[in-house]
Amino acid sequence: MVQYHVTLIAGDGIGPEVTEAATRVIEATGVPIVWDPVELNANVIEREKKSLPDAVVDSLLRTRLGLKGPVSTPVAGGYQSVNVALRKRFNLFANFRPVVTIPGIHSRYEDLNLNIAIFRENTEDLYAGLEQEIVPGVVTGIKVITRVASERIARKAFEFAQREGRKKVTAIHKANIMKQADGLFLTCCREVAKEFPAIQYGELIVDNASMQLVMNPGQFDVMILPNLYGDIVSDICAGLVGGLGIVPGANFGENFAIFESVHGSAPDIAGKGIANPTAILQCCVLLLSYIGEREASRRLQRAIAATYKEGKYLTGDVGGTATTSEFTSAIVEAMK
Repeated sequence: MVQYHVTLIAGDGIGPEVTEAATRVIEATGVPIVWDPVELNANVIEREKKSLPDAVVDSLLRTRLGLKGPVSTPVAGGYQSVNVALRKRFNLFANFRPVVTIPGIHSRYEDLNLNIAIFRENTEDLYAGLEQEIVPGVVTGIKVITRVASERIARKAFEFAQREGRKKVTAIHKANIMKQADGLFLTCCREVAKEFPAIQYGELIVDNASMQLVMNPGQFDVMILPNLYGDIVSDICAGLVGGLGIVPGANFGENFAIFESVHGSAPDIAGKGIANPTAILQCCVLLLSYIGEREASRRLQRAIAATYKEGKYLTGDVGGTATTSEFTSAIVEAMK
């Protein structure tokens, strides 16, 4: 029997609780995943004095596949974001965020049955981290856009659209102001679009795109964005279907993939057994599909949908009273 080895990063706060739910659900699918748990949280980073301890790097080099809970990141100082460090170390150039309406979750647009696929370039832009204080009180930051990175994220989005039968891809930019940097990104998107003539291609300036998402999100299908805009817009899209506790995230490179819940560590509710594990369970859906276990992936997706539709065992953030464990048990039961 083939076994799949996956690095498991529980993270901080509610991370251990939601990743425990994930391992329970994966076990219930019957897919033979062997977890390699590694410790990565604020205490470990402080002790090791670096965002990526050697044990984490070594595990991912072995497995080339990871499932990650939230890890706290300090604001305006401290160590580098773990997510940024992982993406750079393993060249995880594509961030994929599927935003899909789940019936039973109340949201402003629940009647639209949204299904938006977001492809965010993951390695450059302002996230290159090239900042410098020129003189006291004056800091510069360099926006990095390259042809190589822009072409590969565009191609990733169009290949997905073609494979999944999507109709339209929209590139998001600010090339009216950043004519060279965002202009290059846009040029690459246009060139790749010509290779996929059956797919409709469009462009929107990022501020207009943000407004359009609020006014009429149903018009979007697949979106391609540079790193910073993608970070912001993907969170806007998550808000359309219920929030960051609902949607999954995936980071793909040529040889590595890490699936992560994109919400915070929520230290205020950590240890109370009330965290909603939906985001990381949806990550498990993506992970199972990625390793070729598509039937198990579909069963888990159906079980999540059925649990929300029934509405009997939902956590407090979506209007229920169930604990994390009770919600997870309902998912497991729904898969039988």
